[in-house]
Amino acid sequence: MNSDEPHLTGHISKRFDQELEEIRNQVLSMGGLVETQVNDGIRSLVESDSALAAKVIKTDHKVNRMEVDIDEQCVQILARRQPAATDLRLVVAIIKTITDLERIGDQAEKLGRHQLELMNDGVSSDSFAQLEHLGELVSKMLHDSLDAFARMSVEDAKKAHALDKKVNAEFEGLTRQLITHMMEDPRTIKNALRVSWNIRALERIGDHAKNICEYVIFLVLGKDVRHIDINEKVDSSS
Repeated sequence: MNSDEPHLTGHISKRFDQELEEIRNQVLSMGGLVETQVNDGIRSLVESDSALAAKVIKTDHKVNRMEVDIDEQCVQILARRQPAATDLRLVVAIIKTITDLERIGDQAEKLGRHQLELMNDGVSSDSFAQLEHLGELVSKMLHDSLDAFARMSVEDAKKAHALDKKVNAEFEGLTRQLITHMMEDPRTIKNALRVSWNIRALERIGDHAKNICEYVIFLVLGKDVRHIDINEKVDSSS
């Protein structure tokens, strides 16, 4: 055996670790960009800020490019490194996470586009004050899910995942209110539908954040927790 081989193998392994860390950091950067996009989208509606809405729409192109770039790097790692065990789970989790982040960006872009349409129609921001609390809840859920990914923390992922029930309850409550208003006064139908489209976008952002939490658990524990009660089935010590 050539005496240089152990050194070379160690060098390759170290470089592989660096590649994985670099790509993980890129995911976190993408997550930070998407988180800002979501927060700006919510503010653009609540505050009738057309400049902020335009920024949200423009940002989506950058989010899309980041998804493509990271995905390509993951494919190269799979082809060149043929990772196994935890390394393979990391690459798979990253591919899934950036897909959900891109879709969150799409929902945020909808918020921005809706705001510009509403501005053109002369609709007041007062119509959207009722979605502000849901927006805050969804924003926290997204932030906490990304924090769980950064820390690779099962417990943090479970806590963020649990917020989805609150998001759904808030969404359903707002939907019932909107239906009641439309039934009581048909003149409110147009605005109620507009609000409905936006709270649906927020609810979908919550769903994608929940997915990210599940990827974190898969990454750390190697367990697929989709479609099960993670509080009952997942033990971080196992």
